[in-house]
Amino acid sequence: MLYNETFHLSIPTCVSILPEERAMSFTLDLGAKAPDFSLPATDGKTYSLADFAEARTLVVFFTCNHCPYVLGSDETTRRTVKRFAPKGVRFVGINSNSEATHPEDDFEHMVARMKEHDFPWVYLRDKGQDVAKAYGALRTPHFFVFDTDRKLVYTGRGVDNPKEADKMTVNDLSNALEDVVAGRSLRVSLTNPIGCNVKWEGQDAHWMPPEACDLVLPKKK
Repeated sequence: MLYNETFHLSIPTCVSILPEERAMSFTLDLGAKAPDFSLPATDGKTYSLADFAEARTLVVFFTCNHCPYVLGSDETTRRTVKRFAPKGVRFVGINSNSEATHPEDDFEHMVARMKEHDFPWVYLRDKGQDVAKAYGALRTPHFFVFDTDRKLVYTGRGVDNPKEADKMTVNDLSNALEDVVAGRSLRVSLTNPIGCNVKWEGQDAHWMPPEACDLVLPKKK
C-alpha cells in the first residue's frame, strides 16, 4: 500500500498469530537486541553501539531534516533528553532518508541543522539505509528504547501529536523512560509511530516495504 505522508495511519495492518494484539514482521521485535552500526555523525566522528556503552538506557530514533512531524516535535524531544540525561539515558538520532527524494536530508543539511539548533543528541547518517532496515524504521520520527542489556523495551511514537506538539495529550516516550529508569514494567511498550514514512532509495516518495505494518493492531469492537 502506498503511503501519503499527509496521513499517518495508511500502512497495512498485519495479521498476527500471537496472542498479543500486535504484529511486527518488519520492525525489530520487543526483547530483541539492538543491531550494531557504524555511522558518521555531524560532529565528524563515527559511532557504533559501543560508544554508548556507559548509557543505562539508549534511545535510538530515526529522524530527518524536512518532515513536519520531526520539526514539530524536536523541541519536545529536546526536553525529554534533558530530563532523562541525569538518569543515564542517551539519545542517538539517525537520518536514513534518501537524499535523491529529499535533497535537504543530505549530510550537509544535517550538519547545518545541528549547528543551528544544537540538539543534545548525536546525529548519524545512514546513507546506505542498512541500519533503517535492521531496526525496521517505519517513519520519522520512530523511537526505539533499549535497556541496560540493549534489549528493546519500547518502540513507536514519541508523542500523540508530533506535528503540533503543543496540542499533544500523551508523551509515550517520556512515560516509557520513566518506567525504565524506575525499574518497573512499562505501561505501554508498543505504539504506532506517527510521521512521514522513511524515504527509501530508488523508490517512490510514498513507498513503504511490503512487509511493513502497524505495530499495534486496531482494537476489536
